Amino acid sequence: MKKDVILYTDGACSGNPGTGGWGAVLLYGPHRRELSGGEAVTTNNRMELTAVIEGLRCLKVPCEVTVYSDSAYTVNAFTEGWVSSWERSGWKKADKKPVQNVDLWTELLRLTRVHSVTFRKVKGHADDELNNRCDELARAAIPPSDL
Repeated sequence: MKKDVILYTDGACSGNPGTGGWGAVLLYGPHRRELSGGEAVTTNNRMELTAVIEGLRCLKVPCEVTVYSDSAYTVNAFTEGWVSSWERSGWKKADKKPVQNVDLWTELLRLTRVHSVTFRKVKGHADDELNNRCDELARAAIPPSDL
């Protein structure tokens, strides 16, 4: 029997590219785990993807996971079938240009094959308590700039 897990995620960047952070909240029954991290040189999209990857990496057994993200880039890649098309085309987009963040997409795709993952888009910076918490975690994890 698979476990039902809810994963909220968000990424943030100070400059794009720039310093960035990611945050995630995992919910399983009465359990809650908050995760975050940052990178000195990154992009907002990389932080959005990293949040989902790190959340899924925490799961010790295959789970039924619903991912809630305000990133259309992340959610649409799965709900619109982009990631499958990119993989089939050797990580090229429809315009034949290379897909960005292939390292993260391949890892995320691998994890979605371990777990049964459903992606749901949420409105960012709205009244969604858990999305707002992920935003707080992501922003707090942005490393200080050396400037």
